[in-house]
Amino acid sequence: MIHPIRSCLLVLLCLGLAACGRLPASGPASNEILNQVSRDNNEFALYQVNRSFLPTVQQWPVTGATERLGWIGKTTGARSQIIQSGDDLNMTIWDSSENSLLTATEERAVQLGNVRVAPDGTVFVPYIGDVSVIGLTPDLARREIQAQLEAIVPSAQVQLSMVEGRGNSVELIGGVGAPGTYPMPDRNYSVLSLVAAGGGVSGTLNNPQIRLVRGSSIYGTSVERLLDNPSYDTLLRGGDKVFVEDDTRYFLSFGATGTEALHTFPKDDVSAMDAVSIIGGVDSRTADPRGLLILREYPGSAVSPGVRGPRNTRVVFSVDLTNFDGLFSARNFPVNSGDVVIATESPINDVLTISQIFGQFFGVFNAANSL
Repeated sequence: MIHPIRSCLLVLLCLGLAACGRLPASGPASNEILNQVSRDNNEFALYQVNRSFLPTVQQWPVTGATERLGWIGKTTGARSQIIQSGDDLNMTIWDSSENSLLTATEERAVQLGNVRVAPDGTVFVPYIGDVSVIGLTPDLARREIQAQLEAIVPSAQVQLSMVEGRGNSVELIGGVGAPGTYPMPDRNYSVLSLVAAGGGVSGTLNNPQIRLVRGSSIYGTSVERLLDNPSYDTLLRGGDKVFVEDDTRYFLSFGATGTEALHTFPKDDVSAMDAVSIIGGVDSRTADPRGLLILREYPGSAVSPGVRGPRNTRVVFSVDLTNFDGLFSARNFPVNSGDVVIATESPINDVLTISQIFGQFFGVFNAANSL
């Protein structure tokens, strides 16, 4: 038996520990943060995530340092090549006349190879001079050259083929199996066709994002969205540059979570419930399931008059995972890039820790009394 005085001393010791404040823990208690938000209401705003709140937050500005790029919808182009400046034309001119101006004795054809299309869109052809071929298909260019030759050499016939230059090529820069410069076989050459020609998207990329550089503009979307929406498979133009890169969006986890780290977005849309799964869940022994908090900072413009947004730029969203409304709402609440997800400590953990101290002290005294 333990002496009554010793028991009283132990009780007073543990009560003193509890009165001094919370014991060391892996994260804050939910009531600590929520009480602070309540006190500092001029600097923070608190919102409970539930069914009635979801339509409201969906109208607020998007946060996070992410690229907000548009994309070009799919259109229909010509199913043939179009001649541009910098292309090379290979011509064979046939002439069956005995006294041909073009061919030597015993010859019936003359080869004009690698004739470069000039910056003004013309090619030089003997006896007829410069012929404008820019914007024409190879077949139309052949007919134009032959029509002008027939005025001088009535029996002339022209064969023509084209080798694409930079104006009819696109560049696949990275994020694929075989980056490089690819000629456009026709004007129906799309982004997905180019990616396929380059060996497909690299399997090491996290939620790969595709980027299209056209002139001084850049467009972007995710590969997932591109594959799911055929209308996103936009047609390429000569000189376009395409590359695939990692999704750079991220959120942070802290507190009684499976991991305390930076987590990149594995897909286009991440919900609060997705975030819990990504971080490896919450600690079942210490976490408060009623106190999953998401911290987010909005720009100053979000709280301007006439703008749908929060009351303050610094916002705490509270998610209760102990009821169905909270669980369903967590599946539909979007996590933004830069958010901090905190699994708070349950206040009961201090009581459990104190009871463990009781057990340790009683164990020591029992062992001492048995000597």
